[in-house]
Order: sequence, then C-alpha cells, then structure tokens
Amino acid sequence: MKGIEYTKMELKKLNIIQSVIDGKRTGKEASESLNLSQRQIWRLVNKVKNNGEEAIKHGNKFNKPVHSIPNDLKQKIINFKLSNDYCDTNFSHFKELLEERENIILSYSSLYSLLTEAGIKSKKKHKDRKTHRRRKRKEYEGDMVQADGTPYDWFKDGNIYSIHGFIDDATGKVLGLYMCENECLLGYLEVTRQMLINYGSPRLVYPDKYSVFFPTKSQKLTKDEELEGKEKPTTQFGRVMDFLGIEMYPASTSQAKGRIERLWETLQDRLITEFKLNNIKTIEQANVFLPKYIIKYNKRFAIKPEKEESKFIKVPSYVNLDLLLTSKLTRVIDNSGTFSIKNKRFQIVNNKILPNVKVDIYMSKKIGIIVEHNNTQYKVICVDNLPNKYSTLNLNQLCKAHSLEINTFVEEMLTFNSKQYEPLLTSF
Repeated sequence: MKGIEYTKMELKKLNIIQSVIDGKRTGKEASESLNLSQRQIWRLVNKVKNNGEEAIKHGNKFNKPVHSIPNDLKQKIINFKLSNDYCDTNFSHFKELLEERENIILSYSSLYSLLTEAGIKSKKKHKDRKTHRRRKRKEYEGDMVQADGTPYDWFKDGNIYSIHGFIDDATGKVLGLYMCENECLLGYLEVTRQMLINYGSPRLVYPDKYSVFFPTKSQKLTKDEELEGKEKPTTQFGRVMDFLGIEMYPASTSQAKGRIERLWETLQDRLITEFKLNNIKTIEQANVFLPKYIIKYNKRFAIKPEKEESKFIKVPSYVNLDLLLTSKLTRVIDNSGTFSIKNKRFQIVNNKILPNVKVDIYMSKKIGIIVEHNNTQYKVICVDNLPNKYSTLNLNQLCKAHSLEINTFVEEMLTFNSKQYEPLLTSF
C-alpha cells in the first residue's frame, strides 16, 4: 500500500475483501456489507489475490485517458494564452481564435480546466450589477436600430478613438461600424451608408440625445427651414433621416439602449486582440477591417427575429447616397465666382453660375466639396494662397492638385469635437 492513496470507500472495500481471503468472512457477508453481488465479491477477491492490494482501485485509476490532451499541446496552448497576441482574450474568445487561427479544437470545459490549473484567469469577469428590467426585443428586423458611439484605447497605444455603430434591436446584428478620432457627424454618416447599402432603411433609429442627432435647446430655425415650413430645427444627420422617412426617438438613459451598450462591452473585450492579430494600427486600417469583422461578429452573436418579415426598406436606385450622406449648406456666389466656408475660400471650376446666385454645397469625405445648381454638380478648388504653378494646369490636374487639401478640410469640418462646436452641426 506504500505510495498509493486510497479513499475511505476503497479502504473499507479492501479490508472486507481481505477478510474474505483470510477466511474470516463469507462471500455472502461481504456482499451484504458492500451492497455488491456475490459474483462481484469473488471477482474482487481474485483481483487482489493475483494483482495485489492496488487492484482494489478503479481499473483506469492510473491510466491516462485516450482522449486527454498531450502534455506538449497543453504547454503550447498555455504559451499562446500568455503571448502578446492572445493575452487580452477571455477564455471563450481564445477558444474561437485557437480554432480559427491555430486549428486547435477543444471543448470550453477542457480549455477552462487547462488554463485555470495553470493559474490563468479569464479576462472577462462577471461583475455585480444593478438589475434593470430588460425591454423585450422588437419582433421584426429593421423595426428599430440602436445607434451610439464609444471612445476607447482600441490600439493600446494611449490614444482614444471613437467607434460609431448601429445594431438591430430584434436580431442583435451589427449593421455598421466606423472609427474616427471623435464621436462625430462623419462617423454616423458612414455607418448609415453601410446600413443602407447592406440592409436598407429601418423604421426607427434610437440614439441618445447627442447633438449630432438632435438640436440643442439654444438652436433656432434657419431661414431655409422657415421657408420649408418646419416648426423645429434639425441637424445635418436629422436631414438625412427625414429624407429617408426614418423616425428618430432619443433614449433618455444608456440602459434604455442596452443592446448597443452590451455591443461595446463585447467589442472592447475582443477587438483589441483582433486588431493585434491582423496588424491593425491606424484608423484607416481599422475602417477597412471593421466591415469584415461585422460578418464574423454577426455569425457568432446574431439571432433570428421573432417574426420573419423584415421592416428594412431598400433604398431606391435613383437616390444618390454620395450626395445624401453629406453635410449640406447653402452659399451665395460672389462676383468673383467664389464662396467661403469657415474663412476658407473656394472657386467653382467651369463656372457657369451667375454672381449673387444661391447654390447648395455638399461636403463629405467621399466626394470632398461639390456645388449643385439646377441639378448640375460642379467641382471646386481652394483659392487661398493659390500657387502660380497651378495656373497652367487643366481642369483634371487642377482638381487633383487640390483634392488632398479639400479632403483634409472636409474631414476636419466633419470630425470636429461636436461638444465644442455644436452650432456647426446645423449650419456652417
């Protein structure tokens, strides 16, 4: 018995079987004491006689199960989890990545046991939370879309950037994600573009009271809004929603739009590792990667709606999304054929528009700045400090020479911190 540990039950069984071998107890008495059949008793007697006292233990007690994880694979998995690539994952995400990237397939319970025995804890801990009555999901896909943005150190480089997102209330599908330096108009316009192209227009968008969506109390009607007979001011984003016939209703608390709040918790837990593994280090790289990640996320987390019918409405082909998803303002052309935006002067190329005529100006990261008059679009160039070397260039060369400067200006205008520049959201 030296070097072998026995349970109390095993010791009792051994003592009784040994007493049978020594002739101090009958098979029947042993059977009654151990609640076993006499056939089992005599089998145990023969085992102990032939193999010694350790035969009383379970037959596989000292045998390694055939389905156990090899020691070298165990160490490989532990090394993966401790590496820089995987150290930020929770156990569930780590399991998925092992299958996806390393072709290692384990059950969650096996992985959990392996890692906890190695002293590794899952990153995601369940905290005690205040209980809130959970609102029932909408029955139809596209009936309501929750909208929000969240700032976070996504690249673990000390810089805080904001991801904007839409999520369908009925299914939990992510409809669009876009990253900017701040939570801003540009981010929400680009998320809207993703949703409209891939799904269509929902019945209702449910954001918070952020000034991108709803005007501030001090905001007044513009002259154009008064002429259109509107009773309340609107924002640039609100103009787009009005055109598409999408209702907007503000959430009074973050708990009211809990679906998208939980999305941010999941993304903050998972995207850091996904960015690391895919070598994503800039906003531009992130915005190329995020549409691909949406497919992966929806496959993992989205559910079927209660009712099969979709409330999404396909955007008509005649709608020009490039002109719709912009910041729109009006200007009057001066005698030199120019107009200004925030102290920067622009000139219309191939100008056939008379002075003192009001024109519509469309601004977006995709199109830059476009002037529209009588259903015709015109390109513009920036004339502030126009170098002499550009005077001999043709139209295409001239526009190309200024496109970078104009796009930089547009991006600055649309990605400003709106808490500091709230009036710009309605009119420049």
